[in-house]
Amino acid sequence: MRVTVVGSGYVGLVTAACLAETGNDVVCADVDATKIARLKRAEIPIFEPGLEELVRENQAEGRLRFTTEIHDAIRHGRIVIIAVGTPHEHDGSADLSQVLAVAREIGSHLNEPKVVVTKSTVPVGTSERVREEIRKLTDHPFSMCSNPEFLKQGEAVDDFMNPDRVVVGVDSDYARDQMQELYSPYVRTGNPILFMDIPSAELTKYAANAMLAARISFMNQMADLCDRVGADVLEVRRGMAADRRIGGAFLFPGPGYGGSCFPKDVKALVATAREAGMTPDLFEAIETVNGRQKGLLLRRTLAALGEHLAGRAVGVWGLAFKAGTDDMRESPATPLIEGLLAAGAAVRAHDPKAESNARRIFGDRVTFVADPYDAIEGADALVILTEWLQYRTPDFDRMRQLMRRPVIIDGRNLYEPARMRRYGFQYSGIGRGRA
Repeated sequence: MRVTVVGSGYVGLVTAACLAETGNDVVCADVDATKIARLKRAEIPIFEPGLEELVRENQAEGRLRFTTEIHDAIRHGRIVIIAVGTPHEHDGSADLSQVLAVAREIGSHLNEPKVVVTKSTVPVGTSERVREEIRKLTDHPFSMCSNPEFLKQGEAVDDFMNPDRVVVGVDSDYARDQMQELYSPYVRTGNPILFMDIPSAELTKYAANAMLAARISFMNQMADLCDRVGADVLEVRRGMAADRRIGGAFLFPGPGYGGSCFPKDVKALVATAREAGMTPDLFEAIETVNGRQKGLLLRRTLAALGEHLAGRAVGVWGLAFKAGTDDMRESPATPLIEGLLAAGAAVRAHDPKAESNARRIFGDRVTFVADPYDAIEGADALVILTEWLQYRTPDFDRMRQLMRRPVIIDGRNLYEPARMRRYGFQYSGIGRGRA
């Protein structure tokens, strides 16, 4: 099939590469000439396992092309997918300016019947607004479709190629048939394509992410309670997860969720609910708990070392908001490090993938190191933020010798408290007993 993807960001690039992999003729368009030039050289601007190989191979075989000529790209595709950014406004609502700008481009260059697909995360009613913008500029027939993405950063390629489900909101049998054909290679193992009305598809994305965010915030608040009463949150989780109605996914406490999806989508859901006349108490509570959680590791560090950290050195392991990505958007590392610097500490940080993004945030205020052990040499504390595999089984004897003070604040519960005490560390996990 001839497919156009407008937008070469995280979602657009993964979508374009994965659609090309199953034999489609895909053009990926973007107004960012520098990014497109890099992509033509198969230089991937983000870290996502398996993505670089897909882009390189499908470009070489002629199934994937990149361009800044938006009008040519729109004429190319029988299916035109909108995958541009929707950052949140100051009130939490989604900024749809880029989506509607693409809609106007589509209206200006529509040359045959097409299916126009909103894949950007957008609030209910956006597809109708896109339809209106296109209709102002053309008499050509077209169908609208909402096809939200459910890609986990660090696993996005596998999520696209082997989806739990594909959610598709359609307005016509023609759109349904085209989307069925497009996605049939990805559901051969029996996972469903769920066709529904467009508003339901638009809301499903927000509902899914808010539910996952709610589980994280619930577990973080439960961890706080465990610390206060002397319980172990991992044992509590084990007891909960054994219940088939609950399961174990997204029930690990941590330093608060981040990334490009959960924070933005929960805010947008709150804004949508308010516009609909609701009082979204539960949705707002998810955000409140997460905001408080992002300050936990700083509070723990200051409790261990004192409020004034001049002359103190703190090592940080992990900068990305989660393992498997270089994304630092809404990462708990940012408020932690800013707080440490404001208190006067010298910060040395390690992350195997996110250093370049962290440098853009912190500049020369933080010392970045290539070896995690260099981050803790002479340190008064180590704070662990990201669950990279290489942090899971370090040489504890070496760590004890390198650190000036044996303080470890573990935001991912990578280690067992009893074992750390045997090594002589002052160890603080999340929800592992009295903090």
